[in-house]
Amino acid sequence: MTYHVKATWDEEAQVWVASSDDVPGLATEADTIEGLLAKLRVMIPDLLDANGVTPAPPGEVPFQLTTERSEVIKLQAA
Repeated sequence: MTYHVKATWDEEAQVWVASSDDVPGLATEADTIEGLLAKLRVMIPDLLDANGVTPAPPGEVPFQLTTERSEVIKLQAA
Protein backbone atom coordinates (compact mmCIF):
# COMPACT_ATOMS: atom_id res chain seq x y z
CA MET A 1 0.00 0.00 0.00
CA THR A 2 1.20 3.49 -0.82
CA TYR A 3 0.18 6.13 1.71
CA HIS A 4 -1.02 9.35 0.12
CA VAL A 5 -0.08 12.72 1.60
CA LYS A 6 -1.24 16.08 0.27
CA ALA A 7 0.71 19.29 0.79
CA THR A 8 -0.71 22.73 0.09
CA TRP A 9 1.04 26.07 0.22
CA ASP A 10 -0.27 28.45 2.88
CA GLU A 11 0.51 31.87 1.39
CA GLU A 12 -0.29 33.76 4.57
CA ALA A 13 1.92 31.63 6.83
CA GLN A 14 4.50 30.98 4.07
CA VAL A 15 4.64 27.23 4.81
CA TRP A 16 3.74 23.92 3.20
CA VAL A 17 0.98 22.16 5.17
CA ALA A 18 0.67 18.36 4.92
CA SER A 19 -2.26 16.12 5.78
CA SER A 20 -3.43 12.63 4.89
CA ASP A 21 -6.56 10.53 5.02
CA ASP A 22 -4.32 7.43 4.93
CA VAL A 23 -2.15 8.30 7.94
CA PRO A 24 -4.25 8.93 11.06
CA GLY A 25 -3.28 12.11 12.89
CA LEU A 26 -0.88 13.43 10.26
CA ALA A 27 -0.72 17.23 10.29
CA THR A 28 2.54 19.09 9.94
CA GLU A 29 4.11 22.04 8.18
CA ALA A 30 7.51 23.24 6.96
CA ASP A 31 9.05 26.17 5.10
CA THR A 32 10.23 24.00 2.19
CA ILE A 33 9.19 20.79 0.47
CA GLU A 34 12.55 19.27 1.44
CA GLY A 35 11.92 20.16 5.09
CA LEU A 36 8.42 18.72 4.85
CA LEU A 37 9.74 15.47 3.37
CA ALA A 38 12.25 15.15 6.21
CA LYS A 39 9.44 15.50 8.76
CA LEU A 40 7.19 13.06 6.89
CA ARG A 41 9.90 10.38 6.79
CA VAL A 42 9.86 10.35 10.59
CA MET A 43 6.20 11.11 11.30
CA ILE A 44 4.51 8.65 8.96
CA PRO A 45 6.08 5.47 10.42
CA ASP A 46 5.63 6.83 13.97
CA LEU A 47 1.94 7.62 13.43
CA LEU A 48 1.24 4.29 11.74
CA ASP A 49 2.88 2.48 14.65
CA ALA A 50 1.00 4.59 17.23
CA ASN A 51 -2.28 3.69 15.50
CA GLY A 52 -1.49 -0.02 15.28
CA VAL A 53 -1.11 -0.05 11.51
CA THR A 54 1.39 -2.59 10.19
CA PRO A 55 2.75 -1.58 6.79
CA ALA A 56 2.86 -4.15 4.02
CA PRO A 57 5.42 -5.25 3.08
CA PRO A 58 7.01 -5.20 6.54
CA GLY A 59 9.97 -2.88 6.88
CA GLU A 60 8.79 -0.45 4.19
CA VAL A 61 6.45 2.53 4.24
CA PRO A 62 5.92 3.84 0.70
CA PHE A 63 4.25 7.22 0.46
CA GLN A 64 3.33 9.62 -2.30
CA LEU A 65 3.45 13.36 -1.71
CA THR A 66 1.20 15.46 -3.93
CA THR A 67 1.73 19.21 -3.79
CA GLU A 68 -0.63 22.00 -4.70
CA ARG A 69 0.22 25.66 -4.97
CA SER A 70 -1.71 28.44 -6.63
CA GLU A 71 -0.52 31.96 -7.34
CA VAL A 72 -1.86 35.13 -8.93
CA ILE A 73 0.36 37.11 -11.27
CA LYS A 74 -0.26 40.84 -11.17
CA LEU A 75 0.20 42.38 -14.60
CA GLN A 76 1.32 45.93 -15.04
CA ALA A 77 -0.87 48.17 -17.14
CA ALA A 78 0.46 48.65 -20.67
